[in-house]
Amino acid sequence: MTVRQPFACFVTGTDTGVGKTHASATLLHALNAAGYRTAGMKPVASGSDWRDGHWHNDDVAQLRAASSVTVPLGHTCPFLLRTPCSPHLAAAQEGVRITRAPIREAFDALRRQAEAVVVEGVGGFHVPLDVGAVRWSTADLADMLGLPVVMVAGIRLGCLNHAVLTAQAIRARGLNLAGWIANRVDPDMLLADENIATLHAALDAPCLGELPWQLEPAAAAARLDLSPLFAANQYQAEASGLAA
Repeated sequence: MTVRQPFACFVTGTDTGVGKTHASATLLHALNAAGYRTAGMKPVASGSDWRDGHWHNDDVAQLRAASSVTVPLGHTCPFLLRTPCSPHLAAAQEGVRITRAPIREAFDALRRQAEAVVVEGVGGFHVPLDVGAVRWSTADLADMLGLPVVMVAGIRLGCLNHAVLTAQAIRARGLNLAGWIANRVDPDMLLADENIATLHAALDAPCLGELPWQLEPAAAAARLDLSPLFAANQYQAEASGLAA
């Protein structure tokens, strides 16, 4: 049996609607192809409907479909909220507090069940998760997990500013921006290739790949270069004294 270095990453986006779930599912398929036993995680998801006897969220369902290991729904998404809005508002509507412990416990459980875990954030990098006295956001969530970060840049008007600011915010937290993915979300965008070239020059991080408009994750997986993520995980393991 092949023993692989444990792998995990945190996927954030330059905004909402930039294709984080699509990119996360593509990463999972690429890891599946590399021989890893994989599990996707979306700690917080807002917007779900009652279907087949349980609450259903499309993003969570996509991650579970792309994973090779079957895990309890509560491990994939500890906080599955109903209202399609910012999670801190959805949680307040439902009388729920989004707290750290259940997320940490679910993530640790996934790491015991799978060799590779892809954690997808919600919205952009600084989306609030709580309006109470102890305020925290998705940036705090990424900080808590301390994983190498993958930034998904939705290639549409405004992507240059959003990508540069998000990269700065990630590094300001002391997190490792291990790579970024260019996801073409607007098929009619003018000068899309030129915008991507500008991001290559502006972002001091490797591009893991470009995802074409509406190409299914299983097919898009071959377009990703995972080597920077493997290197980031190896570096983190060595730095923490966990390397074999």
